[in-house]
Amino acid sequence: MEPPDFEAMNLTVKPAPPAFPLCGEWKEAAEGSLFHLANILLFLGFMGGSGFYGHLYLFTFLTVGFFCSTVWAWSDPCTTDSFLWNFALFGACLTQALYVVYKLRSLTFDKDFQELYNCMFKRLGVSLAHFGKIVTSSDGVVHTLEKGQFFAVEGKTAIDKLSVLLSGRIHVTVNGEFLHYIYPFQFLDSPEWDSLRPSEEGIFQVTLHADDQCRYIAWRRKKLYLLFAKHRYIARVFALIVRSDIAEKVYSLSDKAFDRAGHRYDLRLPSYCHMPGPELERAHDLLEVPVPGERAA
Repeated sequence: MEPPDFEAMNLTVKPAPPAFPLCGEWKEAAEGSLFHLANILLFLGFMGGSGFYGHLYLFTFLTVGFFCSTVWAWSDPCTTDSFLWNFALFGACLTQALYVVYKLRSLTFDKDFQELYNCMFKRLGVSLAHFGKIVTSSDGVVHTLEKGQFFAVEGKTAIDKLSVLLSGRIHVTVNGEFLHYIYPFQFLDSPEWDSLRPSEEGIFQVTLHADDQCRYIAWRRKKLYLLFAKHRYIARVFALIVRSDIAEKVYSLSDKAFDRAGHRYDLRLPSYCHMPGPELERAHDLLEVPVPGERAA
């Protein structure tokens, strides 16, 4: 059997015509202004931050940038694949931008909660999404105290919630003696809240009653701790604002602590906090520094 003569056979396969036009050579001139504008917009878009407004900034610039890239790719017959990819990314970014706008419109709060956000949470950088979870935890209810009505009674009322005053003024007393006032956007029970662990129970050691009609928001203790367990960021935010509120109350008490001579005591000093009245006066006499001019007289 003779071997086949391949040279005699004509096995040449003609190449199929290209489906798309072939690019014969690289372009020597620079691309048009639309191409550069698209890349500038993409660069600015990728500088967007976090949160809803950061996402809105990001996807808005990406949408416009990919739209410019799509128009540029459409004008060049050698960039069919680029056109398809840019068009797909344009559609994805546009969809995401519309979704973020929808979420922002759905995150609207009543006037009271909006004022609470602006006064206490916005300056800490809390996003509207996290604040929405905080509002949901309070059931979105605003409570009312009529003038003279008690919020808590010393030695009787259980500590089972955390509350913020929205309007009005609360009078705080202990053993019938005035301590301080609580004003709008201050916590009503921050010392009591911070003094207990999640598993502990306690009662108020002060009496709080309304000087006029008051409105406040309250979070139930167990419900708020469940929120903290799910969102550690919210737990840290509440720890910050509660302890800041306690510090303000301590300073307000320090401004009212005077001895018989009119000198102010610092209630943060434990030796003064726990010292009886007569011993406190004697301690002041021992610590008093004589003035040279008075001694010469």
